[in-house]
Amino acid sequence: MKFTWECTMRLSWTDNNNNRVKQVAIPEFNKKNAICKYPFESNSGEELSTELHNKTIQEYCKIGDVDNAMKLVAQLEAMGFHPNSISYGFLIDSLGSVGRTLEADVLFQEMMYLGFKPRIRLFNALLKGFLKKGLLGLAVKFLVEMDRMGVCKNQETYEILLDYYVSAGRLEDTWMVVNEMKTNGIRLSSFVYGKVIRLYRDNGMWKKAIGLVEEIREKGISLDRQIYNSIIDTFGKYGELGEALEVFEKMKQESIVPDITTWNSLIRWHCKAGDLTKALQLFTEMQEQGLYPDPKILMSLISRLGELGKWDVIKKNFENMKCRGRQEVGAIYAMLVDIYGQYGRFQDAEDFISALKSEGFLPSASMFCVLANAYAQQGFCEQTVKVLQLMEAEGIELNIIMLNVLINAFGIAGRHEEALSIYQHIKESGISPDVVTYSTLMKAFIRAKKFDKVPEIYKEMESYGCTPDRKARQMLQTALMVLERRH
Repeated sequence: MKFTWECTMRLSWTDNNNNRVKQVAIPEFNKKNAICKYPFESNSGEELSTELHNKTIQEYCKIGDVDNAMKLVAQLEAMGFHPNSISYGFLIDSLGSVGRTLEADVLFQEMMYLGFKPRIRLFNALLKGFLKKGLLGLAVKFLVEMDRMGVCKNQETYEILLDYYVSAGRLEDTWMVVNEMKTNGIRLSSFVYGKVIRLYRDNGMWKKAIGLVEEIREKGISLDRQIYNSIIDTFGKYGELGEALEVFEKMKQESIVPDITTWNSLIRWHCKAGDLTKALQLFTEMQEQGLYPDPKILMSLISRLGELGKWDVIKKNFENMKCRGRQEVGAIYAMLVDIYGQYGRFQDAEDFISALKSEGFLPSASMFCVLANAYAQQGFCEQTVKVLQLMEAEGIELNIIMLNVLINAFGIAGRHEEALSIYQHIKESGISPDVVTYSTLMKAFIRAKKFDKVPEIYKEMESYGCTPDRKARQMLQTALMVLERRH
């Protein structure tokens, strides 16, 4: 997001004798689509009121400029005041959305101390932030505190919990939440059913997942985009690509417009099945629908095409994207090509980030994750670590997804001891390992031919409450077969 700095204003305040005691420069800003400006004249010497401070904090949060919002909070507190409840809400939402969970928690505690009574929306925002980072222990304590304060969970609270538990492979916790929803008379939405379908899928029960569709119809719930996406992804994961495409066509016939998640699933699973012709066709169709290509999908395509040495096809698609006006994604795409092609131009993560910024593209947590994964897939451990360091320097806290990527990088490079040390760091830092953490660590030990460690990790995964998925079960069987032959 680019800003044009137009002029400098002065923020000043006075003591009890009306003497000016402090004056600092603050920027007036605008965006191409103008949003807000400080409503007083430049160099007027007018004191910035608490009301104006709060309004400006909220405006900064709306455009995602949380750093400047926090600077104004510091200025406000230096004058002996605090943000109002609305500003606290904006700040907590904004900090949580960019992964700065600990700062959001501090503001929440400060808000409580000052006597404000947060609404359930703020509780949900903080809960989502904790779980997004993988801080399950902290999230559980937070839920206990909600109960103690008499704050009742709502539909959004349950859906946040379900989203995390399903992604983390925590089967028993998922059913506990679903049962609690039923007990409390909360209707199971298409979002909930979509998550349950995904849960069946990840545990190898894809036919049962498809059978759940009939139950949905019987309850009078129409099949919406969420459920269609879950069904398509389920068919794709188990290689039933013909059925996935049939569901895709039926979805369009019922006037349900596919979103980026729909296209991602279809392209990803066709790539994995080796049908790159169909994957590229879908990729083109997606862009024709005006959808912004997902960097993760670009990475999947580059990876498979690169393995086959089809750099001419990559170049052709890159040029097509530029012709469609996708300059930002084109820049990312070209850089990922350099990484995968190992041409040497962006072997250093810092060069990559600098190049992105020079294109006017501010890297997000998701972009850092994509970049780290690109280096990890090549086994560039040092560069993967550097990406995480650069991300922290941008004020984005590490989460379980990024740490799983780092375990994978060390595993691919054959450095299983470093992979294990990352796992130990995850546990010591209070972040809860998920099913991906354990399966990635198992894969690292299999690559290193340390098969005796695989059953140990599998047992630890079960004891921690994560339900092993099909991939983890297959790796366990592989390790046990090798150990059996050795004896």
